[in-house]
Amino acid sequence: MFCVAPPELETKMNITKGGLVLFSANSNSSCMELSRKIAERLGVEMGKVQVYQEPNRETRVQIQESVRGKDVFIIQTISKDVNTTIMELLIMVYACKTSCAKSIIGVIPYFPYSKQCKMRKRGSIVSKLLASMMCKAGLTHLITMDLHQKEIQGFFNIPVDNLRASPFLLQYIQEEVNISRSRFCVVFSFLSTVLCRAQSFAERLRLGIAVIHGEAQDAESDLVDGRHSPPMVRSVAAIHPSLEIPMLIPKEKPPITVVGDVGGRIAIIVVRSSLLFCLASDALVSCDSQVVVTNTIPHEIQKLQCPKIKTVDISMILSEAIRRIHNGESMSYLFRNIGLDD
Repeated sequence: MFCVAPPELETKMNITKGGLVLFSANSNSSCMELSRKIAERLGVEMGKVQVYQEPNRETRVQIQESVRGKDVFIIQTISKDVNTTIMELLIMVYACKTSCAKSIIGVIPYFPYSKQCKMRKRGSIVSKLLASMMCKAGLTHLITMDLHQKEIQGFFNIPVDNLRASPFLLQYIQEEVNISRSRFCVVFSFLSTVLCRAQSFAERLRLGIAVIHGEAQDAESDLVDGRHSPPMVRSVAAIHPSLEIPMLIPKEKPPITVVGDVGGRIAIIVVRSSLLFCLASDALVSCDSQVVVTNTIPHEIQKLQCPKIKTVDISMILSEAIRRIHNGESMSYLFRNIGLDD
């Protein structure tokens, strides 16, 4: 079972050596709130910086205190305007680099463009491009959480600490969901990257598992592949009289079905670093449900629109990671009992 933090962790959280500067990269309320919580746990003041947009939408950053010879930690949550937040981060990193900061550590709980980490048709691996841009701007270390694919760490030529939100989500289940374990049923997605994580949740909570089998039609179908234009030549003889290439049988995706007993049970659907609870009957639809997410991305408006959204705070593990990196301590404590499936 995961252990989130021993009692002594809270008492030593604010013990940091001098020379640490903590910046919040944008004026987004969610980013500012997360940064404030981290600063309180570390016992430091937020660094003074001004980030704003010019009339022509250019991003301007003004560092308003000295960072020479200091460890700078830049916290950035990704808002709906992803490209603007990326530019804010890159410009701030470069500003700290040219101001002779000793080290520049990016704290990016949700890494943008992480889903574009594989080659798709005539596309590109955008997460590799973004990693190169961050390193070129001057980033010396990256702290993130629950990467879409763990292999993304290999895109960087700097240290990357891929923390996990699983301990906090498991703790929420144990403390907030007051129902006997015999009624639980873990339902995990058909995505291969989530199957192992959902199975890990089930094993740690000693619960049963139901499987969502099948696949929905997506936008990456061969029907929209540009390589089919101009139209395919149907006559084999028109290509070469002696050339006959076997045609690959097209895939037929099965309908989405639930394999397992979920009737009348509490279903826990694991989706990346969030959870969905619902009282399932014949279908996974119910008015008695919750969506549990971490505060790694802004969702204040969504919470106002839907009271079923619950937020789990992960500022504790981020602040401890910052403290350990700044003090030159081992990070292994934050990965205790973390397996390859988590």
